[in-house]
Amino acid sequence: MKKPIESKINIILIIVLCLLIVFLVIQGVLKGCSGNNLRPESQYRVYATPDYATIDQVLARVTEPTSDIETATTEETTKKKTEKLAESKSEKSTTKNSKSATEPKDKKKEATTEPTTQEENLYYATVMTMETRATLEEQWDEGYIVAIDYPDKTYKTFHIELTEDDRDVLEHLCMGEYGSGGFIGVALIAQCVKDAMCFDGYETVEDVRVNCNYDASLDNTPTQEVKDAVSYIFDYDQAAVQHRLMYMYNPYIVYSAFHESQNYILSYGDVRFFDRWGY
Repeated sequence: MKKPIESKINIILIIVLCLLIVFLVIQGVLKGCSGNNLRPESQYRVYATPDYATIDQVLARVTEPTSDIETATTEETTKKKTEKLAESKSEKSTTKNSKSATEPKDKKKEATTEPTTQEENLYYATVMTMETRATLEEQWDEGYIVAIDYPDKTYKTFHIELTEDDRDVLEHLCMGEYGSGGFIGVALIAQCVKDAMCFDGYETVEDVRVNCNYDASLDNTPTQEVKDAVSYIFDYDQAAVQHRLMYMYNPYIVYSAFHESQNYILSYGDVRFFDRWGY
């Protein structure tokens, strides 16, 4: 009686092993296909501002001139940029009440330019050339952490005052989504959240997290780097890149045809960031 039972067990084990092998092979094929389906422009580089590792270095870049010009002009430029940041920060208390009365719809029209061409490569970050170097420097000097060859010069948002709950959720969300991306990676995620609030009218970070399908765990401890990046985007009213960001995902975790159908803006590390077409 034992031999037939052992024989059946062996047959079952062999079948299970075969199924496992088939599953692993299929997974490998699908992963290879998703990698091949990525657009060739995914290999293009973007240009992070040199030495952007902490908020102090970022603010120093914004408030200090980077080229040799006449002393009077230098002092005037520096003064204007410093006053702009100070004014932005001081307005936080006065904008809290007016924020809810401001209709995102009006701001959206002001901040968005509908694409006039279907040549999507006009929006891709491309390899830096001497002809575009000045433009990149200009973006960095204006406070954008990542420069792209074709920024949206019309891009702007309005101030959003974070409540304590909003800040707590956002810091944990950014840590969970892309804490490994450092100051720059987190700033890009924070901009996605802010753009969703400004352009789609979400009132809280939790609304964005739920409705925009951010599924990273909040069970983490945000680093100081994460807190600084969130502060840079919201408290200082800055942006990681001069373009609206509405979607992000990591194609090396799961391939998304929806994301790849949107307006690709840039990649940072393994994460790809998109705007949507039109409004």
